Amino acid sequence: MKIAVCASEGAPYIKSGGLGDVMEALPAALARMEGNEVKLFLPWYGKIKHNSAYRTEKVAERYVRLGWRQQYCGVLHLLDRNDGVEVYFLDNDYYFGARDGAIYGDPDDGERFAFFSRGCLEAMDALNWTPDIIQCNDWQTGLIPVYRHALYGDRFPYTRCMYTIHNIEYQGWARADFFDDTLGLPWEYRQRLDMGGSVNVMKGGIETADMVTTVSETYARELMYPYYAHGLDSVLAGNAWKLTGITNGIDTGTFNPETDPALPAHFSAWNFREGKAACKAALQREVGLPEKPESPLLVMVTRLAGHKGLDLLCYIARRLLWEEDCQLLILGTGEAQYERFFRDLEAQYPDRVSAKITFNLGLASRIYAGGDIYLMPSKSEPCGLSQMNAMRYGTVPVVHATGGLKDTVPPCNEQGENGLGFTFQSYNGDDFLAAIKRCIGLYLENRPAFDNLVRRDMEQDFSWDVPAGKYMQLFKTMLGWQ
Repeated sequence: MKIAVCASEGAPYIKSGGLGDVMEALPAALARMEGNEVKLFLPWYGKIKHNSAYRTEKVAERYVRLGWRQQYCGVLHLLDRNDGVEVYFLDNDYYFGARDGAIYGDPDDGERFAFFSRGCLEAMDALNWTPDIIQCNDWQTGLIPVYRHALYGDRFPYTRCMYTIHNIEYQGWARADFFDDTLGLPWEYRQRLDMGGSVNVMKGGIETADMVTTVSETYARELMYPYYAHGLDSVLAGNAWKLTGITNGIDTGTFNPETDPALPAHFSAWNFREGKAACKAALQREVGLPEKPESPLLVMVTRLAGHKGLDLLCYIARRLLWEEDCQLLILGTGEAQYERFFRDLEAQYPDRVSAKITFNLGLASRIYAGGDIYLMPSKSEPCGLSQMNAMRYGTVPVVHATGGLKDTVPPCNEQGENGLGFTFQSYNGDDFLAAIKRCIGLYLENRPAFDNLVRRDMEQDFSWDVPAGKYMQLFKTMLGWQ
């Protein structure tokens, strides 16, 4: 099967968040399957262009029409990648080169990614390559199914488009005149992009794609409700027949407690007691906490933002520390109010709390490995990766049962049986605290059962092979191959 994957970012070349991780792992997992030909299309940002580690050759060029404009588009082929994925970068210095290094946030983002969306189709045409499937991601590539449907049907008559929503908060809004001035689409497509008199790119992607997916099964159902859908609930409900969810995986090669070079000791599901104990003691020394093997170490690696449930943690933190003999370690940066709160909490409880307001991948790995309990009370979470990383390293999650957290962390009973972690249903601080207390109680009062839970977490298959197989089943359905 010929599969084109189009996205605005992809690790290791360029990354701002979880989408970049997915675009590193999913194409590689698809390419490992026999018979697949996978090409990944990304913008040629200045950060990539000027990185000598990436060798490229120019293989084609086109001019991309945007309304009244004709914009140059170079097609660069990445050399040296050896996992079966062919990577192509789309070059235009005005849109992607002469910027300050940020991927998003410029006033002309709509025009930039309209260029990229149409440029992807032009690049495929220039390469004389007709994909069976185009898999596109978030609003930045939401115009690909629109353009294919409206302007490229003759060139790609049998190509099917899957549109995947990773973050519905960002939808690609533009003024009404953006439709004529930049998009240059036939007038009959105006309604498909119109929302309240403005242009909504994500709406257009949903309306014109052959299949719409999101990054967990539960989140796909949640998007039918206004609380989660950020105004697109009626659009998604009207397209529910083609909406489904596939829960993301994680890079189990990178996140591997048996080989991770950032760890002071390595361990597996069958010998984790000594290895995790060594990692915990080293982590406590590193972050300035007393070495207390008997006290549960509660950890959190997160962006310090409200939707991550930090308001709940702030509400219960002092009560938790008063009532339980535990330690708390936070790693992350973000909103000033949360950075101040955790710094103040550390100052008040220097022997119980450590707040590392920074970004440090090595420390994140050591936290996953050295922690006992992982906190993730997100208000909403399309998929979430941290809870899977934590379980991979044997740290038991306590999560709000929403989105991908509900799908990946089935709840245990108080004896730690059946599930993979501890959950709470209602988004409030008291229920979050009660779930933490259940987990702490198991740790302190029934350590063999807690260890069985740790082992069960570590044995789970969170690799990308599982979701990639589900993508392939959907691709075959879209093509009528089954």
